[in-house]
Amino acid sequence: MRKILVVDDEKDIQPLFQQRFRKEIRSGEVEFVFAYSGEEALQRIEHYRHEAILILSDINMPGMSGLELLAKIKQKMHEPPPTVMMITAYGDEENYKKAMQLGADDFLTKPVDFGSLKEKIKTL
Repeated sequence: MRKILVVDDEKDIQPLFQQRFRKEIRSGEVEFVFAYSGEEALQRIEHYRHEAILILSDINMPGMSGLELLAKIKQKMHEPPPTVMMITAYGDEENYKKAMQLGADDFLTKPVDFGSLKEKIKTL
C-alpha cells in the first residue's frame, strides 16, 4: 500500500483525488491522507512517520507555504525522506527553481494530469 499525503488549502481537492483514484483506493494500492495547511501536514507527517511515501503539496497556501513545508520536510526527515512533488497553479520559473533548490522531487501544475501522476506513483 502506498500512503500519499496531499496538502492543499482547497477542500475540493479531497473528493477530486478520491474520484480519480477510486479503483486504486478500492484495490488497496493507495491510501490518501489530506491536510489543508502546512501546519496540519507537519502534524500528519509526525503521526504517520515513514508510512507516507509521497507528499503532494500545493505551493500557494495561507500561513505556511508549500515551499516552507518542503524545507521543513527535507530538514527533518532523513532516512529515507519521502518523495515530495510540488503542485502549483502557476508554472512560473521562480517557484520551480526555489522548489528544486529546496529538494523537491518533481513539480506539477494545476490542473493535475492524473494519468501522468498515476504513472509516477507506480514507479515509487
